[in-house]
Amino acid sequence: MVARVNTVAFQGIDVIDVDVQVQISAGLPAFSVVGLADKAVAESRERVRGALNALGLALPPKRITVNLAPADLAKEGSHFDLPIALGLLTAMEVLPAEEMMNFIAMGELALDGRITAVAGALPTAIHADARDMGLICPEAGGGEAAWVKGLEVLAPGALLNLINHFKGTQMLAQPVPLAQAEAPGAPDLADIKGQESAKRALEVAAAGGHNLLMSGPPGAGKSMLAARVPGILPPLTPAEALEVSMIHSLAGTLADGRILRRRPFRDPHHSASLPALIGGGPRARPGEVSLAHLGVLFLDELPEFAGIRQQTHLKSYQTFPLDSICLGMADPHVLTGLIKKRAELAGEIEAAQSRLRMLVIDLDHLDATIRLFKPDIDLEDIRPKPLPPQHHAFKGEVTRIVLDTLRQSTKPMTTNELAQHVMAERGLNTADKKLVRVIGKRVGACLRHWRARGTVTARKGPGPYQVWEIVRPNG
Repeated sequence: MVARVNTVAFQGIDVIDVDVQVQISAGLPAFSVVGLADKAVAESRERVRGALNALGLALPPKRITVNLAPADLAKEGSHFDLPIALGLLTAMEVLPAEEMMNFIAMGELALDGRITAVAGALPTAIHADARDMGLICPEAGGGEAAWVKGLEVLAPGALLNLINHFKGTQMLAQPVPLAQAEAPGAPDLADIKGQESAKRALEVAAAGGHNLLMSGPPGAGKSMLAARVPGILPPLTPAEALEVSMIHSLAGTLADGRILRRRPFRDPHHSASLPALIGGGPRARPGEVSLAHLGVLFLDELPEFAGIRQQTHLKSYQTFPLDSICLGMADPHVLTGLIKKRAELAGEIEAAQSRLRMLVIDLDHLDATIRLFKPDIDLEDIRPKPLPPQHHAFKGEVTRIVLDTLRQSTKPMTTNELAQHVMAERGLNTADKKLVRVIGKRVGACLRHWRARGTVTARKGPGPYQVWEIVRPNG
Protein backbone atom coordinates (compact mmCIF):
# COMPACT_ATOMS: atom_id res chain seq x y z
CA MET A 1 0.00 0.00 0.00
CA VAL A 2 1.19 3.51 -0.85
CA ALA A 3 -0.12 6.34 1.32
CA ARG A 4 -0.21 9.83 -0.18
CA VAL A 5 -0.25 13.26 1.48
CA ASN A 6 -0.23 16.68 -0.20
CA THR A 7 2.30 19.38 0.64
CA VAL A 8 4.10 22.20 -1.16
CA ALA A 9 7.55 23.55 -2.08
CA PHE A 10 8.51 27.19 -2.64
CA GLN A 11 10.30 28.86 -5.53
CA GLY A 12 10.42 32.55 -4.73
CA ILE A 13 6.84 33.52 -3.98
CA ASP A 14 5.46 30.70 -6.14
CA VAL A 15 3.93 27.66 -4.41
CA ILE A 16 4.40 24.28 -6.13
CA ASP A 17 2.50 21.09 -5.30
CA VAL A 18 4.49 18.17 -3.89
CA ASP A 19 3.08 14.65 -3.53
CA VAL A 20 4.45 12.78 -0.50
CA GLN A 21 4.27 9.05 -1.17
CA VAL A 22 4.99 6.61 1.68
CA GLN A 23 5.41 2.87 1.14
CA ILE A 24 5.98 0.22 3.82
CA SER A 25 7.21 -3.00 2.25
CA ALA A 26 8.87 -6.24 3.26
CA GLY A 27 12.65 -6.19 3.59
CA LEU A 28 15.40 -5.22 5.94
CA PRO A 29 14.44 -2.37 8.30
CA ALA A 30 15.29 0.94 6.62
CA PHE A 31 13.91 4.46 6.38
CA SER A 32 14.87 6.37 3.22
CA VAL A 33 13.70 9.69 1.75
CA VAL A 34 14.10 10.21 -2.02
CA GLY A 35 13.11 12.96 -4.41
CA LEU A 36 15.96 15.51 -4.47
CA ALA A 37 15.68 16.35 -0.77
CA ASP A 38 18.15 18.66 0.96
CA LYS A 39 19.84 18.05 4.31
CA ALA A 40 16.94 19.43 6.37
CA VAL A 41 14.45 17.14 4.61
CA ALA A 42 16.73 14.09 4.95
CA GLU A 43 17.04 14.75 8.69
CA SER A 44 13.25 14.65 9.01
CA ARG A 45 13.55 10.87 9.43
CA GLU A 46 14.93 11.29 12.94
CA ARG A 47 12.46 14.02 13.90
CA VAL A 48 9.53 11.92 12.68
CA ARG A 49 10.85 8.84 14.45
CA GLY A 50 11.26 10.78 17.71
CA ALA A 51 7.80 12.38 17.48
CA LEU A 52 6.13 8.99 16.93
CA ASN A 53 8.08 7.49 19.84
CA ALA A 54 6.79 10.33 22.05
CA LEU A 55 3.23 9.17 21.19
CA GLY A 56 4.05 5.58 22.04
CA LEU A 57 4.17 4.49 18.40
CA ALA A 58 7.08 2.57 16.92
CA LEU A 59 7.93 2.30 13.26
CA PRO A 60 7.33 -1.20 11.86
CA PRO A 61 10.52 -3.28 11.33
CA LYS A 62 10.16 -3.09 7.55
CA ARG A 63 11.53 -1.11 4.63
CA ILE A 64 10.03 2.42 4.62
CA THR A 65 10.41 4.52 1.47
CA VAL A 66 9.28 8.14 1.23
CA ASN A 67 9.16 9.65 -2.26
CA LEU A 68 8.71 13.40 -2.76
CA ALA A 69 7.28 13.91 -6.24
CA PRO A 70 8.08 15.46 -8.65
CA ALA A 71 11.53 13.99 -8.18
CA ASP A 72 13.34 16.64 -10.27
CA LEU A 73 12.19 19.53 -8.05
CA ALA A 74 14.51 20.50 -5.19
CA LYS A 75 12.84 20.06 -1.79
CA GLU A 76 14.11 22.41 0.92
CA GLY A 77 13.04 23.14 4.47
CA SER A 78 11.73 21.43 7.57
CA HIS A 79 8.04 21.84 6.73
CA PHE A 80 8.08 18.35 5.13
CA ASP A 81 8.21 16.72 8.62
CA LEU A 82 4.44 16.78 9.21
CA PRO A 83 3.35 15.43 5.78
CA ILE A 84 5.92 12.60 6.07
CA ALA A 85 4.62 11.72 9.54
CA LEU A 86 1.00 11.82 8.34
CA GLY A 87 1.93 9.59 5.40
CA LEU A 88 3.51 7.07 7.77
CA LEU A 89 0.46 7.12 10.06
CA THR A 90 -1.78 6.60 7.03
CA ALA A 91 0.34 3.70 5.76
CA MET A 92 0.18 2.19 9.28
CA GLU A 93 -3.64 2.60 9.10
CA VAL A 94 -3.72 4.93 12.09
CA LEU A 95 -5.30 7.74 10.03
CA PRO A 96 -7.92 7.45 7.24
CA ALA A 97 -6.40 7.81 3.76
CA GLU A 98 -9.45 9.50 2.24
CA GLU A 99 -9.31 12.32 4.80
CA MET A 100 -5.66 13.06 4.09
CA MET A 101 -6.29 13.68 0.38
CA ASN A 102 -8.46 16.71 1.21
CA PHE A 103 -5.68 18.67 2.95
CA ILE A 104 -2.30 20.23 2.26
CA ALA A 105 -0.02 19.67 5.24
CA MET A 106 3.08 21.55 6.40
CA GLY A 107 4.92 21.81 9.70
CA GLU A 108 8.09 20.91 11.58
CA LEU A 109 8.02 18.23 14.28
CA ALA A 110 9.76 18.42 17.62
CA LEU A 111 11.01 15.25 19.27
CA ASP A 112 8.22 15.46 21.90
CA GLY A 113 5.53 15.52 19.20
CA ARG A 114 4.87 19.27 19.11
CA ILE A 115 4.33 20.96 15.74
CA THR A 116 6.53 24.02 15.51
CA ALA A 117 6.22 27.07 13.26
CA VAL A 118 7.49 27.16 9.68
CA ALA A 119 7.63 29.90 7.05
CA GLY A 120 5.09 30.22 4.24
CA ALA A 121 1.74 29.47 5.91
CA LEU A 122 -0.08 32.38 4.22
CA PRO A 123 0.95 31.66 0.59
CA THR A 124 0.26 27.97 1.20
CA ALA A 125 -3.24 28.82 2.49
CA ILE A 126 -3.98 30.89 -0.62
CA HIS A 127 -2.73 28.01 -2.79
CA ALA A 128 -4.85 25.49 -0.89
CA ASP A 129 -7.95 27.66 -1.33
CA ALA A 130 -7.29 27.88 -5.08
CA ARG A 131 -7.21 24.06 -5.20
CA ASP A 132 -10.38 23.77 -3.05
CA MET A 133 -8.53 21.92 -0.31
CA GLY A 134 -7.98 22.44 3.40
CA LEU A 135 -4.74 23.28 5.22
CA ILE A 136 -2.98 21.61 8.13
CA CYS A 137 -0.35 23.94 9.60
CA PRO A 138 1.29 24.65 12.98
CA GLU A 139 -0.69 26.49 15.61
CA ALA A 140 1.66 29.48 15.28
CA GLY A 141 0.75 29.84 11.58
CA GLY A 142 -3.00 29.48 12.00
CA GLY A 143 -3.51 33.21 12.56
CA GLU A 144 -2.16 34.14 9.11
CA ALA A 145 -3.75 31.18 7.28
CA ALA A 146 -7.19 32.04 8.69
CA TRP A 147 -7.29 35.25 6.64
CA VAL A 148 -8.21 33.18 3.58
CA LYS A 149 -12.01 33.19 3.78
CA GLY A 150 -13.82 29.90 3.43
CA LEU A 151 -10.66 27.82 3.91
CA GLU A 152 -10.76 24.94 6.39
CA VAL A 153 -7.65 25.35 8.55
CA LEU A 154 -6.47 22.83 11.13
CA ALA A 155 -3.77 24.35 13.35
CA PRO A 156 -2.88 21.77 16.03
CA GLY A 157 -0.21 22.43 18.62
CA ALA A 158 0.93 18.80 18.68
CA LEU A 159 0.72 15.70 16.50
CA LEU A 160 -1.47 13.96 19.10
CA ASN A 161 -4.12 16.69 18.80
CA LEU A 162 -4.29 16.15 15.04
CA ILE A 163 -4.62 12.36 15.40
CA ASN A 164 -7.42 12.78 17.96
CA HIS A 165 -9.21 15.18 15.61
CA PHE A 166 -9.26 12.67 12.77
CA LYS A 167 -10.21 9.90 15.23
CA GLY A 168 -13.19 11.97 16.40
CA THR A 169 -12.12 12.19 20.06
CA GLN A 170 -11.16 15.88 19.86
CA MET A 171 -12.35 18.79 17.74
CA LEU A 172 -9.85 21.40 16.59
CA ALA A 173 -11.36 24.90 16.43
CA GLN A 174 -10.96 27.12 13.38
CA PRO A 175 -8.12 29.58 14.14
CA VAL A 176 -8.89 33.29 14.43
CA PRO A 177 -7.34 35.71 11.91
CA LEU A 178 -4.63 37.78 13.58
CA ALA A 179 -3.33 41.18 12.51
CA GLN A 180 -0.43 43.27 13.65
CA ALA A 181 -1.42 45.76 16.33
CA GLU A 182 -0.85 49.44 15.64
CA ALA A 183 2.43 50.43 17.24
CA PRO A 184 1.84 53.22 19.79
CA GLY A 185 3.95 56.30 19.26
CA ALA A 186 4.86 55.51 15.65
CA PRO A 187 7.06 58.21 14.03
CA ASP A 188 4.93 61.05 12.69
CA LEU A 189 6.05 63.75 10.25
CA ALA A 190 4.11 66.30 12.32
CA ASP A 191 6.62 65.83 15.14
CA ILE A 192 9.35 67.58 13.13
CA LYS A 193 9.59 71.33 13.57
CA GLY A 194 11.05 73.20 10.62
CA GLN A 195 12.66 71.40 7.69
CA GLU A 196 9.80 72.60 5.48
CA SER A 197 11.63 72.03 2.19
CA ALA A 198 12.66 68.52 3.17
CA LYS A 199 9.14 67.65 4.36
CA ARG A 200 7.68 68.96 1.11
CA ALA A 201 10.12 66.78 -0.85
CA LEU A 202 9.09 63.72 1.20
CA GLU A 203 5.40 64.45 0.55
CA VAL A 204 5.99 64.69 -3.20
CA ALA A 205 8.02 61.46 -3.23
CA ALA A 206 5.38 59.64 -1.17
CA ALA A 207 2.50 60.90 -3.31
CA GLY A 208 4.12 59.88 -6.60
CA GLY A 209 6.02 56.81 -5.42
CA HIS A 210 9.34 58.43 -6.37
CA ASN A 211 12.82 57.58 -5.14
CA LEU A 212 14.68 60.26 -3.19
CA LEU A 213 18.34 61.01 -2.41
CA MET A 214 19.07 63.12 0.67
CA SER A 215 22.48 64.70 1.19
CA GLY A 216 23.54 66.75 4.17
CA PRO A 217 25.93 66.95 7.13
CA PRO A 218 25.57 64.51 10.05
CA GLY A 219 22.82 65.56 12.44
CA ALA A 220 20.79 67.42 9.82
CA GLY A 221 17.81 65.08 10.36
CA LYS A 222 17.97 62.84 7.30
CA SER A 223 17.35 59.56 9.18
CA MET A 224 14.62 61.20 11.27
CA LEU A 225 12.82 62.35 8.15
CA ALA A 226 13.15 58.98 6.41
CA ALA A 227 11.71 57.06 9.38
CA ARG A 228 8.51 59.10 9.11
CA VAL A 229 7.77 58.41 5.45
CA PRO A 230 5.60 55.30 6.16
CA GLY A 231 3.36 57.50 8.32
CA ILE A 232 2.37 59.73 5.38
CA LEU A 233 1.78 56.85 2.96
CA PRO A 234 -1.82 55.62 2.56
CA PRO A 235 -2.71 52.55 4.65
CA LEU A 236 -2.38 49.11 3.08
CA THR A 237 -5.50 47.88 1.34
CA PRO A 238 -6.61 44.32 2.24
CA ALA A 239 -5.15 42.98 -1.02
CA GLU A 240 -1.85 44.85 -0.44
CA ALA A 241 -1.69 43.65 3.17
CA LEU A 242 -1.97 40.03 2.00
CA GLU A 243 0.64 40.59 -0.72
CA VAL A 244 3.16 42.12 1.69
CA SER A 245 2.42 39.54 4.39
CA MET A 246 3.02 36.69 1.91
CA ILE A 247 6.59 37.91 1.37
CA HIS A 248 7.21 38.30 5.10
CA SER A 249 5.63 34.88 5.70
CA LEU A 250 8.13 33.28 3.32
CA ALA A 251 10.93 35.11 5.13
CA GLY A 252 9.58 33.90 8.50
CA THR A 253 9.29 37.44 9.92
CA LEU A 254 5.57 37.51 10.73
CA ALA A 255 5.38 37.76 14.52
CA ASP A 256 2.92 35.18 15.94
CA GLY A 257 1.35 34.72 12.49
CA ARG A 258 -0.07 38.26 12.45
CA ILE A 259 -0.35 39.88 9.02
CA LEU A 260 1.05 43.36 8.48
CA ARG A 261 -1.17 46.42 8.60
CA ARG A 262 1.50 49.13 8.40
CA ARG A 263 3.67 49.67 5.36
CA PRO A 264 7.12 48.15 5.88
CA PHE A 265 10.18 50.29 6.56
CA ARG A 266 13.53 48.57 5.98
CA ASP A 267 16.88 50.19 6.75
CA PRO A 268 19.69 47.66 6.15
CA HIS A 269 23.22 48.46 7.31
CA HIS A 270 25.67 49.38 4.57
CA SER A 271 27.78 46.31 5.41
CA ALA A 272 24.91 43.99 4.35
CA SER A 273 25.90 41.45 1.70
CA LEU A 274 24.43 41.41 -1.79
CA PRO A 275 22.18 38.35 -1.14
CA ALA A 276 20.90 40.01 2.05
CA LEU A 277 19.87 43.04 0.00
CA ILE A 278 18.33 41.46 -3.09
CA GLY A 279 17.59 37.93 -1.82
CA GLY A 280 18.71 34.64 -3.26
CA GLY A 281 21.32 32.23 -1.96
CA PRO A 282 21.32 28.41 -1.94
CA ARG A 283 17.83 28.53 -0.47
CA ALA A 284 16.20 31.60 -1.96
CA ARG A 285 14.89 34.01 0.64
CA PRO A 286 13.43 37.50 0.18
CA GLY A 287 16.05 40.22 0.58
CA GLU A 288 15.67 43.69 2.03
CA VAL A 289 14.47 45.04 -1.32
CA SER A 290 11.58 42.54 -1.41
CA LEU A 291 10.80 42.94 2.32
CA ALA A 292 10.28 46.66 1.62
CA HIS A 293 7.66 45.85 -1.06
CA LEU A 294 4.87 48.49 -1.04
CA GLY A 295 6.78 50.32 1.68
CA VAL A 296 10.04 52.22 2.15
CA LEU A 297 13.63 51.03 1.63
CA PHE A 298 16.08 53.36 3.40
CA LEU A 299 19.74 53.01 2.32
CA ASP A 300 21.79 54.99 4.81
CA GLU A 301 25.28 55.87 3.51
CA LEU A 302 24.25 54.81 0.01
CA PRO A 303 27.72 54.93 -1.65
CA GLU A 304 29.08 52.54 1.02
CA PHE A 305 26.88 49.62 -0.07
CA ALA A 306 29.07 46.96 -1.73
CA GLY A 307 28.21 46.42 -5.41
CA ILE A 308 25.32 48.92 -5.32
CA ARG A 309 25.81 49.71 -9.03
CA GLN A 310 25.76 46.04 -10.05
CA GLN A 311 22.59 45.11 -8.17
CA THR A 312 20.22 46.20 -10.91
CA HIS A 313 21.92 43.85 -13.40
CA LEU A 314 21.53 40.67 -11.32
CA LYS A 315 19.02 38.06 -12.44
CA SER A 316 17.65 35.05 -10.57
CA TYR A 317 15.24 32.29 -11.46
CA GLN A 318 13.52 32.89 -8.11
CA THR A 319 11.67 36.21 -8.05
CA PHE A 320 9.93 38.28 -5.42
CA PRO A 321 7.87 41.46 -5.91
CA LEU A 322 9.91 44.66 -5.97
CA ASP A 323 7.86 47.86 -5.61
CA SER A 324 8.94 50.31 -2.94
CA ILE A 325 10.12 53.88 -2.41
CA CYS A 326 13.93 53.99 -2.12
CA LEU A 327 15.40 56.68 0.10
CA GLY A 328 19.18 57.09 -0.20
CA MET A 329 21.36 59.13 2.11
CA ALA A 330 24.99 60.18 1.75
CA ASP A 331 27.32 62.66 3.43
CA PRO A 332 28.46 65.56 1.22
CA HIS A 333 32.17 64.67 1.42
CA VAL A 334 31.40 61.19 0.09
CA LEU A 335 29.49 62.59 -2.89
CA THR A 336 32.25 65.13 -3.53
CA GLY A 337 34.84 62.36 -3.66
CA LEU A 338 32.70 60.29 -6.02
CA ILE A 339 32.13 63.27 -8.33
CA LYS A 340 35.88 64.03 -8.35
CA LYS A 341 36.72 60.43 -9.19
CA ARG A 342 34.18 60.38 -12.02
CA ALA A 343 35.68 63.57 -13.46
CA GLU A 344 39.16 61.98 -13.39
CA LEU A 345 37.93 58.86 -15.17
CA ALA A 346 36.09 60.93 -17.77
CA GLY A 347 39.30 62.91 -18.37
CA GLU A 348 41.31 59.72 -18.88
CA ILE A 349 38.70 58.45 -21.35
CA GLU A 350 38.82 61.70 -23.35
CA ALA A 351 42.63 61.61 -23.44
CA ALA A 352 42.62 57.98 -24.60
CA GLN A 353 40.04 58.75 -27.29
CA SER A 354 42.07 61.71 -28.52
CA ARG A 355 45.20 59.55 -28.66
CA LEU A 356 43.25 56.87 -30.53
CA ARG A 357 42.03 59.39 -33.12
CA MET A 358 45.61 60.53 -33.75
CA LEU A 359 46.79 56.94 -34.18
CA VAL A 360 43.99 56.25 -36.68
CA ILE A 361 44.98 59.34 -38.72
CA ASP A 362 48.65 58.27 -38.71
CA LEU A 363 47.66 54.77 -39.79
CA ASP A 364 45.58 56.12 -42.68
CA HIS A 365 48.52 58.25 -43.85
CA LEU A 366 50.87 55.25 -43.68
CA ASP A 367 48.41 53.10 -45.67
CA ALA A 368 48.19 55.75 -48.39
CA THR A 369 51.99 56.03 -48.60
CA ILE A 370 52.46 52.24 -48.78
CA ARG A 371 49.86 51.94 -51.57
CA LEU A 372 51.65 54.71 -53.47
CA PHE A 373 54.81 52.57 -53.73
CA LYS A 374 53.05 49.18 -53.93
CA PRO A 375 49.43 49.53 -55.15
CA ASP A 376 48.66 45.78 -55.14
CA ILE A 377 49.62 45.17 -51.48
CA ASP A 378 47.03 43.64 -49.14
CA LEU A 379 47.26 45.70 -45.96
CA GLU A 380 45.24 43.11 -44.03
CA ASP A 381 48.24 40.73 -44.26
CA ILE A 382 50.31 43.13 -42.14
CA ARG A 383 49.71 41.78 -38.66
CA PRO A 384 49.87 44.17 -35.68
CA LYS A 385 53.16 43.99 -33.79
CA PRO A 386 52.54 43.27 -30.09
CA LEU A 387 53.88 46.03 -27.84
CA PRO A 388 56.02 45.19 -24.81
CA PRO A 389 54.27 45.65 -21.46
CA GLN A 390 54.53 49.15 -20.03
CA HIS A 391 56.31 48.26 -16.82
CA HIS A 392 59.05 50.05 -14.92
CA ALA A 393 60.94 46.76 -14.66
CA PHE A 394 61.05 46.03 -18.39
CA LYS A 395 63.45 43.13 -18.84
CA GLY A 396 65.80 44.54 -21.51
CA GLU A 397 66.33 47.86 -19.74
CA VAL A 398 67.14 46.25 -16.39
CA THR A 399 69.60 43.80 -17.93
CA ARG A 400 71.47 46.58 -19.78
CA ILE A 401 71.74 48.85 -16.73
CA VAL A 402 72.74 46.03 -14.35
CA LEU A 403 75.50 44.65 -16.58
CA ASP A 404 76.85 48.11 -17.46
CA THR A 405 76.92 49.06 -13.77
CA LEU A 406 78.81 45.89 -12.77
CA ARG A 407 81.36 46.41 -15.61
CA GLN A 408 82.09 49.96 -14.49
CA SER A 409 82.13 49.18 -10.77
CA THR A 410 85.45 48.69 -9.02
CA LYS A 411 83.95 46.64 -6.19
CA PRO A 412 81.19 44.00 -5.81
CA MET A 413 77.62 45.35 -5.32
CA THR A 414 74.55 44.03 -3.49
CA THR A 415 71.19 43.48 -5.15
CA ASN A 416 69.75 46.47 -3.31
CA GLU A 417 72.55 48.75 -4.52
CA LEU A 418 71.97 47.61 -8.09
CA ALA A 419 68.20 48.19 -7.76
CA GLN A 420 68.82 51.72 -6.43
CA HIS A 421 71.13 52.36 -9.40
CA VAL A 422 68.47 51.12 -11.85
CA MET A 423 65.87 53.42 -10.33
CA ALA A 424 68.24 56.40 -10.40
CA GLU A 425 69.08 55.66 -14.04
CA ARG A 426 65.39 55.55 -14.95
CA GLY A 427 64.47 58.60 -12.86
CA LEU A 428 62.08 56.60 -10.63
CA ASN A 429 60.95 57.54 -7.13
CA THR A 430 63.18 55.68 -4.68
CA ALA A 431 60.77 56.47 -1.84
CA ASP A 432 58.06 54.30 -3.41
CA LYS A 433 58.48 51.08 -1.38
CA LYS A 434 56.21 49.05 -3.62
CA LEU A 435 58.18 50.08 -6.70
CA VAL A 436 61.47 49.34 -4.88
CA ARG A 437 60.28 45.78 -4.23
CA VAL A 438 59.27 45.31 -7.87
CA ILE A 439 62.64 46.55 -9.19
CA GLY A 440 64.53 44.49 -6.57
CA LYS A 441 62.80 41.29 -7.64
CA ARG A 442 63.49 42.05 -11.30
CA VAL A 443 67.17 42.77 -10.61
CA GLY A 444 67.47 39.53 -8.61
CA ALA A 445 65.95 37.51 -11.45
CA CYS A 446 68.29 39.17 -13.93
CA LEU A 447 71.38 38.39 -11.80
CA ARG A 448 70.41 34.74 -11.34
CA HIS A 449 69.89 34.40 -15.09
CA TRP A 450 73.34 35.77 -15.95
CA ARG A 451 75.00 33.80 -13.16
CA ALA A 452 73.70 30.59 -14.79
CA ARG A 453 75.29 31.77 -18.04
CA GLY A 454 78.61 32.51 -16.31
CA THR A 455 78.49 36.26 -16.92
CA VAL A 456 78.27 37.29 -13.25
CA THR A 457 79.26 35.62 -10.01
CA ALA A 458 78.09 35.95 -6.42
CA ARG A 459 79.81 35.55 -3.07
CA LYS A 460 78.91 36.18 0.57
CA GLY A 461 79.02 39.82 1.48
CA PRO A 462 78.55 41.76 4.70
CA GLY A 463 75.80 40.34 6.92
CA PRO A 464 73.19 38.13 5.25
CA TYR A 465 73.60 39.74 1.82
CA GLN A 466 75.27 38.49 -1.33
CA VAL A 467 77.49 40.69 -3.45
CA TRP A 468 77.73 40.46 -7.24
CA GLU A 469 80.51 41.19 -9.69
CA ILE A 470 81.11 40.76 -13.37
CA VAL A 471 83.27 37.82 -14.56
CA ARG A 472 86.29 39.43 -16.19
CA PRO A 473 88.65 37.60 -18.59
CA ASN A 474 92.06 36.67 -17.11
CA GLY A 475 94.92 38.95 -17.74
